[in-house]
Parts: sequence; C-alpha cells; structure tokens
Amino acid sequence: MDHLDVLESRTIYVLREAFNKIDKLAMLWSLGKDSNVMLWCARKAFFGHVPFPLATIDTGKKFPEMYAFRDRYIKEWNLDVVIAGCPPVEEMDPSLPPAARSAARKTAGLKAIVAREGYTGLIAGIRRDEEGTRAKERVFSPRGEQNTWNFRDQPPEFWDQFNTDFAPGTHLRVHPLLHWTELDIWRYTKRENIPLVDLYFAKNGKRYRSLGDKDITFPVDSDADTVDKIIEELMHTKIAERSGRAMDHEAEDSFERLRAEGYL
Repeated sequence: MDHLDVLESRTIYVLREAFNKIDKLAMLWSLGKDSNVMLWCARKAFFGHVPFPLATIDTGKKFPEMYAFRDRYIKEWNLDVVIAGCPPVEEMDPSLPPAARSAARKTAGLKAIVAREGYTGLIAGIRRDEEGTRAKERVFSPRGEQNTWNFRDQPPEFWDQFNTDFAPGTHLRVHPLLHWTELDIWRYTKRENIPLVDLYFAKNGKRYRSLGDKDITFPVDSDADTVDKIIEELMHTKIAERSGRAMDHEAEDSFERLRAEGYL
C-alpha cells in the first residue's frame, strides 16, 4: 500500500466505525475539496451508497458555482441531502469581529439542524494542518450541550487508538480526514479523478484555495489551472491555506471562540 492507500484505508475505517457506533448519524457536506474527498471515501466505504444523510449548512451566500455543483451531484450520486438555513447576522454575537460574526451564522444553522433532526453524531471533513485550533481535535470528539467544544478537555487517542465508547446521549463529532494534509487531498483528488468546484482553478491569475461565503472569502494569486499545477504550487508555497478567509485575519482568538461554540 502506498501513502494514499493508507490514508484512504484509515478514513474508511473511521467512517464504518462511526456508522456502527452512532445511532443518528449525518455527514456535513460543505462542497469544498476536503468534503468531497470525505464523501468519495464514504461512497467507497459503503459500496457506492452513503447510508446516512448529508447535511449542508446554507448561508445563502455561497458562490453560484457551489450551488450548481451541489445540485448536479445530488442527482448523479443519488445523495440524501438535508439543507439547513441560517439566521441573519444581526442575531449573532455582536462582540465578534465582522467576518467571524458572519461565519457564526453557520454554527447557528448547524445547531438548528442537529436539534431538528436529532443527530447524535456529525461527520466533518476538517484536517489538523488547516489551522492551529483544529490541530487540537480528536477523531471521535465528544461535544457538550449546544454542541460546545471543550478543547482543553479532550479524550486521549494514543497510538491512533480511537475512543468510541461514550455514555448514551453523548453528541459526537467525527473527523475521518484529520490525519490528511492539503497536499494529500490534492494528490488523492488527482488519483481518483474526484470532481471539484472549478473556483479552485486559476483564472486571470487568481484562484481559491479554500471556499466559504463569497463575502468573506477571497482568491489568492496563482496561475495553477490544473490539479497537477496546484500540487506543484503547494509543494513550494509558503502562503497559508486559509489566507483568503477574512475571519482568520481578525482578532487572534476569534476562530477559537467560534469552534468552542460549535463551528466546524
């Protein structure tokens, strides 16, 4: 097995373990590159059929290309998708900086869909190398009431031994891509020929490395208009993956505050 085979195998194991252990399970589908790799692995894990719903948190501010991508692959892959709306920004914590306050709408939408659908577990496609706060995560991470996350008190996962034995009623976040890097995602996307929103590919010297709401996400300078060129670019760049996310450049602790409250 090569490196990508090992990553895929471990992700499929986590997905099957989550499906086996969690009664009311859903997968978050953001339509981004990581989320699509996770969905691809789920389709492999369950032989082409994803046995749990996909939840999409819709702020109404995604790029048109993302909505078109979502609608196309719901049909082509026969997906069961639950779409959740978000409250207006005026209802969010006014002490947050502007972009973080806008992003907080997704947390509110997420909490609403969890309450409405009764999910006891959510699968999310975050990676440790994306951002410092996410590096503190666990593969199987228990949440408190209202989906809050105590990043100072997480169960140990020594030697990749996952703890899946939690008290009944515990809400879990499951992270099957935690061990992947951005380069891994792109190399696997190339190997598997996974479809993507075309905003990732450069046009007029710009491309998006990370996709979010169109009013708080910005492209980076790049001429990489193919997967091969993106892989080559990532092997040499010193620009952070989330450099185009406005919220990451606001108050130092704003992202950590969002995650503690339940943000992805």
